Amino acid sequence: MQSIAVIGGGITGVTTAYALAKRGLKVTLFEQNRYAAMETSFANGGQLSASNAEVWTHWSTILKGLKWMLKNDAPLLVNPKPSWHKVSWFLEFIANIPHYERNTTATAQLAIAAREHFFAWAEAEGLDFNVEKRGILHIYRDKQGFDHAARVSQLLAAGGLERRAVTPQEMRAIEPTLAGTYYGGFYTESDATGDIHKYTVGLAAAAERLGVTIRYGQQVHQVRSDGASAWVATQDDAGEHTHRFDALVVCAGVASRQFAAQLGDRVNIYPVKGYSITVNLLDEASQQAAPWVSLLDDETKLVTSRLGPDRFRVAGTAEFNGYNKDIRADRIQPLVDWVNQCFPGVNTRQVVPWAGLRPMMPDMMPRVGRGKRPNVYYNTGHGHLGWTLSAGTAHLIADVVSADRARPQVGVAPVAAAARA
Repeated sequence: MQSIAVIGGGITGVTTAYALAKRGLKVTLFEQNRYAAMETSFANGGQLSASNAEVWTHWSTILKGLKWMLKNDAPLLVNPKPSWHKVSWFLEFIANIPHYERNTTATAQLAIAAREHFFAWAEAEGLDFNVEKRGILHIYRDKQGFDHAARVSQLLAAGGLERRAVTPQEMRAIEPTLAGTYYGGFYTESDATGDIHKYTVGLAAAAERLGVTIRYGQQVHQVRSDGASAWVATQDDAGEHTHRFDALVVCAGVASRQFAAQLGDRVNIYPVKGYSITVNLLDEASQQAAPWVSLLDDETKLVTSRLGPDRFRVAGTAEFNGYNKDIRADRIQPLVDWVNQCFPGVNTRQVVPWAGLRPMMPDMMPRVGRGKRPNVYYNTGHGHLGWTLSAGTAHLIADVVSADRARPQVGVAPVAAAARA
C-alpha cells in the first residue's frame, strides 16, 4: 500500500487526508498544533458560499486598496512597507486581472461541485457542525454596488449558480431582523453556513477511523523528495524525527510557500489576515434579534453566520501585513459597530475576537495538482474560500494522487504548473 504524508491539519489537510483514505491509501497527517483546525480553520465567517466566488483580481480592488491605505479601520488594508514577497504577489495579482471573469466562473463551478462531497461526508460520518441551509443574502446600500452584483451574477450563472435579485421588501421577508435602509440585494438559496472548526475536528476523527494516522504537536521544519521517496522532518517535545513516505501532499496554508521552495516549486501564497468576532447571545432578546439567514455586506466586506441558538459570527476585512496574527482593536471595532448598526437588538457586551491568515494565490485560484517531482502534490492557496472549496479540491487531488500511485512503475511526467481547479 502506498504511503502518503499530508502536511497541515486545517480544513484542507483534513479533507485531503479523508479523501485519500477513502481511496485506500495509507495516510499520515502532520499538524503543528495539539488539535485540528487551530489556525485559519478555527473561527472564519462560516459561509459555504458559492455566491462569494467572485475573485478579487479586478481594478476596483486596486483602487479601493489605494484609497484605504492610510485608514486603519478600512475593509482592505495594505501595510505600505515594501517586501519582495508582497511586491511580486501584487504584480502577479495585476497580471491576472484579464482572467477575472474566467476565474470567477471557474470558482463558482468548483464551489457547487464541492457541496456534493461536503454534505455527503457530513451525513456519512454524522458530523454536528451547526449547519444552516437557509441561503445567503447579499445586501447593497446603493445602485452602484447593486449593479456590479448584477454583472457578477451573470458570471456565477455561467458557472451553474442560481441567485436572484430581491427588493428591500423581499430582503425583510428573508431576514426580518436586519435593520437599515438598502437599495436591494441578491439571494442564493442553495448556500449554507456552519462551524468550520467543529466540521474539521469531526472529519479528522472520521479519518482516524478510516486508518489515517494523525501526528499532532509536530512542527514540520523540512520536506524533501527525490521523486521516488519523500521525507518529512519534524520536531516535537521528544526531539527531531524523520519519516519516509512514497509521496506527500502540501496543505499547509500560508506555510505552503516555504515547503514548496524546499521541494523546488514556487507557490506564491501571501498571508492575508482576516478578522472575526463571535457574539455570545446571552439572553433571549439577543437570540431573537440575531439573524438566522447568512448575510454578506459587499460595502463593508463582512459576512455573518448563525452558529446555533447562542452564537453569532461576523467576519471579514483583508489585511496585507505579512505573517502577523496580532488582533488589533481598531480592526475589531468596525465588526462590533456593524452588529450594533444592523442588529441593534443584539447585546454585544460579550464578544470574542479572532484573527487568521488566509493563504491567497495572486490569481485567487487554489493550487491543486502535481509539483515538479512526481511524488509531490499541492492542495493549498484557497484564500477566503477554503471552507467552501475544500471538499472539492480534496476530491480532485485525491483522484490525481491515487491514479498516479496506482501506476508507479510507469512513472508520472512532472508538472511544473499547478493544475487549476
